Formats: sequence, C-alpha cells, structure tokens
Amino acid sequence: MGSPLYAVLAQAIDGDDELKALTEGSREGQPRANLLLAAVHFLLLRGARHLLREYYPTLGGTRPGAEVFPLFRDFALGHGEAVRRLVETRVTNTNEVGRSAVLRAGFGALAEEESRPLYLIEIGPSAGLNMIWDRYGAQYLRDGAAVAEMLPDSKLVLSCEWKGEGEPPVGKLPHIAGRVGLELNPVNLADQDDRDWLRALVWPDQPQRLSRLQTAIGMFLEGPAQVRGGDALALLPAALAQVPPGAGICVYHTIALYQFSPQMRQALRDLLVTAALSRPVWYLSFEFAGGSDYAVNLTHHRDGVVRARTLALAQPHGAWIDWGAR
Repeated sequence: MGSPLYAVLAQAIDGDDELKALTEGSREGQPRANLLLAAVHFLLLRGARHLLREYYPTLGGTRPGAEVFPLFRDFALGHGEAVRRLVETRVTNTNEVGRSAVLRAGFGALAEEESRPLYLIEIGPSAGLNMIWDRYGAQYLRDGAAVAEMLPDSKLVLSCEWKGEGEPPVGKLPHIAGRVGLELNPVNLADQDDRDWLRALVWPDQPQRLSRLQTAIGMFLEGPAQVRGGDALALLPAALAQVPPGAGICVYHTIALYQFSPQMRQALRDLLVTAALSRPVWYLSFEFAGGSDYAVNLTHHRDGVVRARTLALAQPHGAWIDWGAR
C-alpha cells in the first residue's frame, strides 16, 4: 500500500525473534507488526533522538530506507521497555480520513435509493474522523485531471483517482438526521498521548497522510461527533432503537472488521436482520474482500429480505476508487 520503508522493515522483522518478543504482550487480535512499527514511530514523534529519524520523512528525514533495519533494531531494543508498554496498552485504531472520499461515493449511491434523512451509526470509528466525511472536500481525478470537485473551499480536500469506466455518484448526498459512533477503544482527541498515538499509526514515509490527519483532527474538534465507548455489538441495539421514527438508518464501517472474529461478524449480521424486522436498515461497508481487494458494499435489510451489491473496489487509504468493479 505504498510504504517502501515499512516493506523493508517488515521483511527484516519477520526473521528477528528479539524484535518479535517485544510484541508478546499485545492484546488478543491485534496485529503485532503494526503495533511494533507504530510504537517506534510514537517514540520518535515524541522527541527520542536517534539516527533512525533521518529515515522517517514524517520527521524530516530524507535518507532512502534500504539500509534502515540495523538502526530500527538498535532503537527498538534500546527502548525495549517503552516499546513493550505501548504494545501492551495500545491498539491499532487507525483513523485514515482518506477513506472519506470513498464513503462520499458510497453515500451518494445510497442517496439515489433513499429519500429520507439518514441517521448514521459508525462501527469502530476510532477518533470519529470519518464520521464527519461530509465536511471534507473531495477532488476526483482521471489521468491527473480533476473531473469532479466537492466542497473545494473546505479546510481539507481529499484527492481520489477514478479508475475504470464507472463514475462514482459523488454529487448527490443524503441529508443527515444524526450520527453516532460505537467504539471499543475511543480516541480522546483532547489527550496529547492519544493524538500522538493516532499520528504514530501513520506510516512515516507518507507525510501527506500525517498532514491531512492533523487537519482533520482540527476540523473534528471544531464540531465533534458523538462517539460512545464500549463493545459495538452490545451498544448497537440501543443506538438503533434511538433513531427518530422519520429517519432512515445506515450502519457503516471502514476497515474495522479485521478485528472481528467470525462469530462477531455473524452477530453483527444477525443484529441488522433483527432490527430490519421493524424498520428498514441500510448497511454500507468498506472492507477487505480477499486477495488484494478492498470492496465497498451496500446492503438493504427489510422484513427479512436482504439485498446486497458491490459498488466498487477501492484502495484502502482512499487513493483510488474503481466504481462498478467486481
């Protein structure tokens, strides 16, 4: 996904038992490699001095990464206790706002079928930055030229390449009746440690992602959306029950289900089917679809009938979208 630096490090860490041992205390289900890489980035972002900084563009580094591993290893083992604490206490609750360019297209497709205002429930929103997807501008490009622009005066304008023949329906959007997020490990953006961990989860040779993350954090703090802390599956029935009678319901998430067990995924499906016995429920997901694909799917639940379709394939950080691809 476009990080040569982390590709080099991941290959080398795979053969290093000492480095892998630093991750043994991670929480069940957490991707250990991501935690180790983020812990090192976190310490560097917080000011740790080491030659490794010269290989991290997010810290102003410009050296190519081919020879970075010995320095990474030296730093990680030299700060072993701090790395272990981060791995044991933190989770990979990345909040990649580039995905909002993909969400805009998905909600555009939903608006073509649903005329009522929508009440949005996001599962696993992390800090909630993709809950305000409609506040960001978006520029859709084909062959480097802009073919559609949304909210060009926004403080944050996301760039997304159109691939394939289909054109995402990004012009028409639903009216939003309300929104809430359900997050097991919510990020407190008022807390410096939480903000720095969120920044550390960005790959250090992709400084443009860090820049847009910081802009999105500022936009969210200007008008926060509600994020409820707790098990999303336990919180979802109450959230569904609180939706105003005249509003449509859309439950959605972006690359969150990799932390769900098969039983949890089935429980989510069962909750949506049960809720749809009393009123229709839309379900929009942007998740791993097998192989190298990440797919945008839209499902409509009503009276026990489930209608599902794949809208697009997309790059997991929102760099491109291939509308209508299967």
